[in-house]
Order: sequence, then C-alpha cells, then structure tokens
Amino acid sequence: MSVSVFAPASIGNVSVGFDVLGLAVQPVDGTLLGDVVTVEPAEQNALAVVGAFADKLPAEPSDNIVWQCLLLFNQALEQAGKEVEAVKLTLDKKMPVGSGLGSSACSVVAALVALNSFYDNYFSEDVVLKMTGQMEAKISGSLHYDNVAPCYLGGLQLMIADENIITRTLPGFDDCYYVMAYPGITVSTKAAREVLPTQYSKTDLIQYGQTLAGFVDACYRQDKAQAFGQFDDVVAEPYRENLLPGFANAKQYLLNQGCLAAGISGSGPTLFAVTDDKALAESAAIWLKENYLQTDFGFVHVCKADNQGARCISR
Repeated sequence: MSVSVFAPASIGNVSVGFDVLGLAVQPVDGTLLGDVVTVEPAEQNALAVVGAFADKLPAEPSDNIVWQCLLLFNQALEQAGKEVEAVKLTLDKKMPVGSGLGSSACSVVAALVALNSFYDNYFSEDVVLKMTGQMEAKISGSLHYDNVAPCYLGGLQLMIADENIITRTLPGFDDCYYVMAYPGITVSTKAAREVLPTQYSKTDLIQYGQTLAGFVDACYRQDKAQAFGQFDDVVAEPYRENLLPGFANAKQYLLNQGCLAAGISGSGPTLFAVTDDKALAESAAIWLKENYLQTDFGFVHVCKADNQGARCISR
C-alpha cells in the first residue's frame, strides 16, 4: 500500500494578523501549488526528493524536514505502543523555498498527513496538528501555526491562545480571488524576522488589535468593505517592504486598479492581491508577470481559498 498527500500553499499573517491568521489557497486553473509526499512500504527507511525545487533542498536526507517528520512520527508511534514499519518517503517539491507561501509548512503537513494516512489515521487531527507545529517551530525557531494550520485544515484559520484549541476556522470570502505573485527570489523567514522591531508603540498595538478584530468581525458578517477597507499591516510590512524589490509600486498600482487589498504573503517575497472581480484578477496577474517578477523562477497564479487543506490524491 502507498499513499500520496497534497498540501496546499498558504498566505501567512494575511497582513492584519501577524502570526495569528493564515489562508490556504489554490490556483483556479488546477495547478498543484504545494507539495506532495508519498509513503510506501520499504525494507528500510528512505527518502527521495523530486520536483521543480528539489535542488534547493539539502542533499543529505537527515537534513531534510520530511525525514525529521518521519523520526517524530515514529517516536510518537513507539510511545503509543504501535508497531513501526519501514517506509520510503518521496517528496515532490513543487514549492519554492523562502517564498512566503508556506513552503516548509507544505512539506511538513504533507509528510505527517501521509504518514498518518499510511497508518490508517492512527492519530487524531489534533495530535497531527500539534506535530506540524513542533516541526515548524524546529525550522523557524518559534512556534506559530499560521501556515501549517490552513495548509492542514484548509480555509481561513485564526490561531487561538489555547494549546487545546490552537485554531478556529473563520468564514472566508468565497467569491474573492487571490492573485499570488512570487518574484523568483528568496527571502528567509529568519532574515525577515530580524528586520522587525523588538518593541512596538502603544499606538501600533491598538491599531493592530482594532484592525484584526474588525477583520474577524467582518468575516462573520461577510462585510468585504470592512474586512479590506482597513487592511493595514502595522507589524511587519513597513519594515519588510524594502526586502521586496518593486513591492511598494506594485501594491499601489493594484490598489489604483481597484483591488480590494494587497500585501506580503508570510515573510515575502510573494505579493498577494485580493479582488472579487475575475477580470481584474486576470489583468492584475498579467501586469504582475510583466512588472513584479525578478527571475525565470517567478510565477503568478490567480487563486481562490482552498477549503480542503491537505488531502490524499492517491492510495
């Protein structure tokens, strides 16, 4: 028996919710924007890495986060008294590293969900979610679920300050398009965090709280005007935009064209724009291809919210 799991890309922070909001997205043209991990029986544990961005990952299997997921999962099995089987994992790395699209989260979620599926969903959803958080913390140095939660569960996720809850699904805006533009350059999460202040003013704190609360309220009332009318990131964007060539000009252009909002996906360099007009989304994508991409590795996708999250694509 073998099982393959796809885990979708995500927008971390969603601008107004630094480390506490995340949205899974999927291109409308059916492109698999995310990672796929396959688990199959083997005589001994092994890892193979394929895909468009395989050469961007460590050559040594033990240095790969998917291998670390296997070690964590097997440890949990042993502690639960479950017999551990030898497996071969194959990571199809479709996501660019350091893109701001939750690349590491995709690998982690796809690996852990595939392993759990291989063992007939031995662990509950809550247990697997906590495992994804453990692995993401190992990568980034701090525990935050804003990429792994939407990648795993789908939709728009709000992180809760309760380790027994972790996240709640918010009602999203299903008629909105999210234009995702990855310029083809890398911005490490570590570097993007280092440019942030160690302290914020009381004014910024109040604005952040009001904006996030207003966005959550607007989601429940399905009020797009309120949700995106005050879509201001006071925590990260003012300090990170200089790391993204052309971001400020592109954002202003998109807003002038009528997009509801635009911002930095995760820690960048991917830019996202929001609109409920399909024609505008398509024209924005064309403009971004011509004006925001920096290398041949860059791409633009018109997406909608992915409400499925991680799922088996073959078994």
